[in-house]
Amino acid sequence: MLYLTFLIILIGVFLFVKDYFTIDTTSIVIMSLFIVVGVLSPEEGFSGFNHPATITLGCMFVISAAVFKSGIIDGLSSKIVQIAKINYVFALMIFCIVSAAFSAFINDTAIVAILIPMALMVCRETNIAPSRLLIPISFAALFGGTCTLVGTSTNILVSSIAKKSGLEPFGMFEFSLPALCLLAIGLAYMFFIGPLILPNRPSKDMLLKIEAENYIAEIELTEGNEDIDQTIKECRLNRKFGAQVLSIRRKHTTVFEINEETNLRQGDKIKIMITPGNLAKLQEIKTYKLTGDKVILEDEQLKKIYEVMIPHGSMMAGKTLKNLNFRTNYYASVLALRQRKETITSDVSNVKLNEGDMLLVYTSAENLHALTREKMVVTLSEYQGRKFSLKRAIPTVAILVGVILAAALNITSLLISALIGSLVLVTTTLIKPKEAYEAIEWKVIFMMAGVLSMGKALEKTGGDELISNFIFENIGGLDHRITLSLIFLISFLSTNVLSSKATAALMSPIVISLTAAMQLSYKPFLIAVMFACSLTFMTPVSYPTNTMVYAPGNYKFNDFVKIGTPLNIIIWIAASFIIPLFFPFEV
Repeated sequence: MLYLTFLIILIGVFLFVKDYFTIDTTSIVIMSLFIVVGVLSPEEGFSGFNHPATITLGCMFVISAAVFKSGIIDGLSSKIVQIAKINYVFALMIFCIVSAAFSAFINDTAIVAILIPMALMVCRETNIAPSRLLIPISFAALFGGTCTLVGTSTNILVSSIAKKSGLEPFGMFEFSLPALCLLAIGLAYMFFIGPLILPNRPSKDMLLKIEAENYIAEIELTEGNEDIDQTIKECRLNRKFGAQVLSIRRKHTTVFEINEETNLRQGDKIKIMITPGNLAKLQEIKTYKLTGDKVILEDEQLKKIYEVMIPHGSMMAGKTLKNLNFRTNYYASVLALRQRKETITSDVSNVKLNEGDMLLVYTSAENLHALTREKMVVTLSEYQGRKFSLKRAIPTVAILVGVILAAALNITSLLISALIGSLVLVTTTLIKPKEAYEAIEWKVIFMMAGVLSMGKALEKTGGDELISNFIFENIGGLDHRITLSLIFLISFLSTNVLSSKATAALMSPIVISLTAAMQLSYKPFLIAVMFACSLTFMTPVSYPTNTMVYAPGNYKFNDFVKIGTPLNIIIWIAASFIIPLFFPFEV
């Protein structure tokens, strides 16, 4: 069984690296393999779903959503933007501090999703390149998340694994002091070193918009045209020339609410998006009459071009627009999209979408609101905050503070306080049951349940002890700081390959067995795992917030390597000395 366990974990690592499936799917595949081959019983395999970490995380998602719904963060937006507009230094400082402060208590990906459009608005009005702000916002959120037990799901996971192993779990602010020291180092790096090495690369959002508009034309269907009485899906415009129909002018009426089943009629003036090559071919056919090109799409009363981003957890990620039946379901047309450094303006409906992709969407404000309400996209082209409600904000914040204090003062466990807090929010209608269900990032919940099975399998088969004994025999005689430093190094390098949760689930039981063998306190070593799994800056895929800022900031992969690698090395060395100052090695 031990060899089977290692084999399945290696298969899991391979799937994580190759990215054949989403992380949550890979996690469930691993869990299923453990059950099928008999390493874990069905009860043991599925125990991750009722694990304290999983339930606590689900409750915290609900509490975070209630805080966002109250509009308290949006209520501060005008002040944040006002300060940020003074100059670049003020913009850098205010966005980093706000990102770190809020991420210590609520969902960091949601915080970054709110700050990105605010930062882009400041950039447009002050001529600051977005590339000078967005990486620092993401990095600051990662530092902020390490400051409290509820700051990241990784902290909750590691603490819960310790409790399941019969050890004392971590307190709400138990590791805040070393985390704040690392935060101070990180902010100093971003404030003093960052401006020297951050790229000064103009945003491509306007270039993307201009490029898309260059593919816009208006044609009229004249008598004898094959497309008359055909649906948009079946017409020759679509099938042969790959044209995307944006709107139809029919007599004195403009038809915007169209889908694939809309019929075309003689005399229709059709606004299309088409490549220049196909437009030239279209002009050769007499029954298509070109009435205008580079048509202005903006119409404040009807439809506009909006720049949006696919956020972390969006149901659009991993699918194509065709799979989503996007045009028909949401009455919106995607004119172009930007994936990493590639801009795509043709055949966009068949491109697999990823978290962090930027899209140019042609739609009405009402339809865009439906997309944002369902958390499918985040609007980047203009910042529209939620309406601030003092009546909602006061009790919501009071409940959040109550949850944190109840756990911090050991009145009850974080699981119980978070559960009660989320129930109070729902029963007092501060957040509706449907909104609570939608607030939970089910991908993360399934991933947590799946990766917990790896740690469970290691414990059951003795794999954690085997690995810890191997480590003990080879480095057990070294200085304890060096051992802690190596654990930190292994953890943060693994997180760049696996996910932070998978690394934490694998490393935690190994570290617990190792510290037992070395007769040392488990706390400094588990804190090293927590910090290392969260503070990963080297690649845009190492953490969701890094992925989110990639396209809006017009970054290149090497930007993260250039900026993040020195910071990771500094934090690695600093943590090796700072953590033992607050958490001695001796039991």
